[in-house]
Amino acid sequence: MEKNHYLIQGALCQCKFSEKPQTDELQVKAQSKHFANDLQGKDKPIATDKDIGKTMKKNTFGNCTLQPSSNGNLPCQTVITQWTGFYEKTVLSNGGKILLESSMAGCAIGGPNCIVVKDHGQTPEMAEQIEDSNPEILHEIFPCVDFYDLNNKSLMIEN
Repeated sequence: MEKNHYLIQGALCQCKFSEKPQTDELQVKAQSKHFANDLQGKDKPIATDKDIGKTMKKNTFGNCTLQPSSNGNLPCQTVITQWTGFYEKTVLSNGGKILLESSMAGCAIGGPNCIVVKDHGQTPEMAEQIEDSNPEILHEIFPCVDFYDLNNKSLMIEN
């Protein structure tokens, strides 16, 4: 597989036909058993090609340039009809194939591949397991960080 992240709940998408570029968050509704980038396995389900219909948080990308009217462009009403560019080699328990950051979606107005992914939704986070790790090995991997004092506040990253 090429370097491509899985899409998860919260991935940001954008329509090519939006009057002003706006993003909306993908909401995974087609499955609730498989998670990525989520230590607890409850907040970030993996998106699949089965996530069609009204699967965006706001279900709009603003005004749609393909729907002109006498008062300006009509508001977009996002309804995903299909996904392309998904990972073919893995099928999840819902029969869906995993969406990637290179995947694209289509809608009834904009046609195929009019919706692109702007952000896959995954965020890097350090697991708590690092506290049990050998400081010498960690120093080999991260030579600029002193892991001998894991209680040192300067190592903490505030959210």
